[in-house]
Amino acid sequence: MATLTLRSVTKSFGPARVIHGIDLEIGHGEFIVFVGPSGCGKSTLLRMIAGLESVTTGAVEIDGQVVNDIPAAERGLAMVFQSYALYPHMSVRQNLSFGLENIRTPKPEIARRVAEAARMLRMEHLLERRPGQLSGGQRQRVAIGRAVVREPKIFLFDEPLSNLDAELRVQMRVEIGNLHQRLGNTMIYVTHDQVEAMTMADRIAVLKDGRLEQFGRPLDLYNHPANLFVAGFIGSPRMNFLKGTLEAADARSATVALAAGGRLALPCEAGAAKPGDAVTLGIRPEHITPIEAGQGDATLAVQVTEQLGGESYLHGTLASGETLTIRLPGQTRVRRGETIGLRLGEPAARRLFDSASGAAYPALS
Repeated sequence: MATLTLRSVTKSFGPARVIHGIDLEIGHGEFIVFVGPSGCGKSTLLRMIAGLESVTTGAVEIDGQVVNDIPAAERGLAMVFQSYALYPHMSVRQNLSFGLENIRTPKPEIARRVAEAARMLRMEHLLERRPGQLSGGQRQRVAIGRAVVREPKIFLFDEPLSNLDAELRVQMRVEIGNLHQRLGNTMIYVTHDQVEAMTMADRIAVLKDGRLEQFGRPLDLYNHPANLFVAGFIGSPRMNFLKGTLEAADARSATVALAAGGRLALPCEAGAAKPGDAVTLGIRPEHITPIEAGQGDATLAVQVTEQLGGESYLHGTLASGETLTIRLPGQTRVRRGETIGLRLGEPAARRLFDSASGAAYPALS
């Protein structure tokens, strides 16, 4: 196990800066996920930790030691790539042992590590096959096994499941989580899939345009997003955003007039805001309740109904033209073309954001 610290890390390619002063502290044995849209810098950040990209300014520290100038092979890390990067002419056994042979690990030790990794990843029966004879999920197991045999301080995963189908992704998420539990090593995992981030991480680092937007536990990010970007990125379906104008605010509460009609109050620290400010109300799809048309906080014209059996989704348009999604448990009788009333959650379930800056007004419990 190991600690990892990033201190004001930046990365530039010529005049273009792609990582802007990232600060992170990762503890022994944590499973950390870097998540964000394509091009946000998460893979570049991982490659700087691995030593595959240089750091422009700032410091990468492993167990308190600055490793900026230490080669990748000497950092005690192991990386699993999206492309598997297996040697097609070698057997699984040879793929697992090749890196250890290169550093002249004794043969009995190589045999022990390969056997242990194969047992741990349930691929003993695959050891004599070549990558071309394996499924995508089996190839990914081999790629992970090649990292396991190195017994690294920290595991680095760069979107390792993106080439797998949906069912295999779920299965491999479980297997990687089980591996983390068994080994107890620090793991850093990059993905653009927020569902992977929510289900696997101890803590999530949300990145956008090379900047750290928020770092915290999955449910903290879900329940208390720092800004509009995090609120919209974490959660599936995404949070609904409704335009409004602040009517009243103090250190304990705010009252908002919605563009869609209606007035809502919510507990938050809005003392710095003033009446007339443009604000955005955020509310999760599961917190909205459909009621009889003409009642409630707003009216929705239902355009699409999705019946998934165990849950249902309603998609529609408000009087303001804004779109809104509702998630309901079980099955629903609401059909496309109907108009329904909405109860927009309990006050404590609502989140308020400054429309200009995107920053959240801190919610009160």
